[in-house]
Amino acid sequence: MVRIRLTRTGAKKKPSYRFVIADKRSPRDGRCIEYIGHYNPMVEPPVIHVDLARADFWIGQGAQPTETVADLLALARKAAAAAPAEA
Repeated sequence: MVRIRLTRTGAKKKPSYRFVIADKRSPRDGRCIEYIGHYNPMVEPPVIHVDLARADFWIGQGAQPTETVADLLALARKAAAAAPAEA
């Protein structure tokens, strides 16, 4: 099964994460199929950049997002919906 999940990058005690498409059996920081965005929780407010079109494509193909990724995708969709209203 294919999952949409986070892989850890960054330095010790300064994590940042990448949204990746990976096989469920591969290790957390192992081989991935595609990189679709990044997340930095260490800044205020946290930075979430994700290609929502690619995420929707992979979900349509049967990829399952982890709980954390599902929550972050919801926040990214909410921010994307609010951004055009401000402009």
